[in-house]
Amino acid sequence: LSQTTRLASSSALLQVLFRVVTFGLNAFTLRYLSRELIGVVNVRLTLLYSTVVFLAREAFRRACLSGSTRRNWTKTINLLWLTVPLGVFWSVFLGLVWLYLLELPDPSVVPHYPAGVVAFGLSAIIELLGEPFWILAQAHLFVRLKVIAESLSVVSKCILTVILVVLYPQWGLYIFSLAQLLYVSVLVMCYVIYFVIFLGSPEATKKSFPVARMTALLPNLVEDETFVNWKEAWLTWSFFKQSFLKQILTEGERYVMTFLNVLNFGDQGVYDIVNNLGSLVARFIFLPIEESFYVFFAKVLERGKNVKDQKQDDLAMAANVLELLLKLVLLIGFTITVFGYAYSQLALDIYGGSMLSSGTGPDLLRCYSLYVLFLAINGVTECFTFALMCKEEVDRYNFVMLALSFTFLCISYFLTHWHGSIGFILANCFNMGIRIAHSIRYIYDYFKESAYRPLTGLLPSPFLVLVYIISGVITGFSEVVFCCDKGWMARLIHISMGALCFAATIFTMFCTETKLIDFVRSQFLSRYLKKGT
Repeated sequence: LSQTTRLASSSALLQVLFRVVTFGLNAFTLRYLSRELIGVVNVRLTLLYSTVVFLAREAFRRACLSGSTRRNWTKTINLLWLTVPLGVFWSVFLGLVWLYLLELPDPSVVPHYPAGVVAFGLSAIIELLGEPFWILAQAHLFVRLKVIAESLSVVSKCILTVILVVLYPQWGLYIFSLAQLLYVSVLVMCYVIYFVIFLGSPEATKKSFPVARMTALLPNLVEDETFVNWKEAWLTWSFFKQSFLKQILTEGERYVMTFLNVLNFGDQGVYDIVNNLGSLVARFIFLPIEESFYVFFAKVLERGKNVKDQKQDDLAMAANVLELLLKLVLLIGFTITVFGYAYSQLALDIYGGSMLSSGTGPDLLRCYSLYVLFLAINGVTECFTFALMCKEEVDRYNFVMLALSFTFLCISYFLTHWHGSIGFILANCFNMGIRIAHSIRYIYDYFKESAYRPLTGLLPSPFLVLVYIISGVITGFSEVVFCCDKGWMARLIHISMGALCFAATIFTMFCTETKLIDFVRSQFLSRYLKKGT
């Protein structure tokens, strides 16, 4: 548990870095490049890259991270190398779709679009070359490696982007293509160099690391045995069908923008900027928790077994952790929703001026603040559900996801025509709500024959809820009176009112949620407290 929370904390710091860098980079590039170019890069090309990578590796990651680290790693590594040809297929297929079936941007506004498509597709294939290394590092909780590799790659990408934007803004998509290729190259090389040094070292021998040399990380035949573990392979296939649908739900609004042309490239750029701002504080917490505690639940509890067949000590620990995680993300989501509503316009005005703070920008960010609450709960409930589902349950859930995907696309299309880009957020809220309901039903059924009730983590203290309501009313009134066209003194008063309400909320949280505070102190903050003592 301590290793998992350490991994979650380190991953959270990485997400902070990524979001802050993206946040600052958008603010910087807005002053040199057009909204249309940013829209093509951040929506169209990034969607191509994320789709190829997700479809090629997500199912393999979920399948190969399930269960114990004591396995036939040769077969697992052989299975992981299948991500590369799968990535080549998706890159070529989707690249042709992006070049010949989608609306092309104006070359005078967004130059070198074909080169951008090729570069982003190629970058996805390069990143997949490092997948066996990533799985080994993640399964054995190599926290420092992940931090260093992803930090160096992000910093390298940003430095190159800034230099090229300042010196050669006329290069257009060449700038972001070169930066993307540098990012994935540095990322993969960091993992390769680490394992070249680590394998065969005294530290690896001491840890009884299952791989002894670099050639073992290449595809190898196993004498008198199958090339891959067929149980893992079938589980991968089940997760692949699910991941295909999950990708549509995760990036649904970008698919609607890309294939249905409901927004022009400039509006897509503004939407993406607001989306990055809205997720700056939220996703850097929730995504690392989901990734890290999926590994924790998958290792502590055995997939496909009911509560009576699990080790009772492990079951008690998992139930307690699930309850506290639900309470943690729920309170974080409430805080962002309540205070995000009253400070959306101010945040956009400071960040992008009237271009973002006028029009639908503030309403879009307010809706996103509500969406954060759905993201918070869904991340934890789904990570537990997916860690425990057997193959048959995963297959059944695929049908639910199929219906949900179709419903999501229809709702997104109609809501966008009705309410512009805000319709994307409302559609996402609807879909997250359905997914949360499914996961809650699964968790309830799983624990109903035991003495544990982890879903009580979704019930905060009534007094704390009252404080949230009072804070929302006060900050909402403050926004009407002091924000945002009455000068900086009025803005400072508005910020001060929010700070006081936030402090009162945190104080109430410490008084009413003592069990949660102890959990956060003992797990997420333990290593930082030790450094300070």
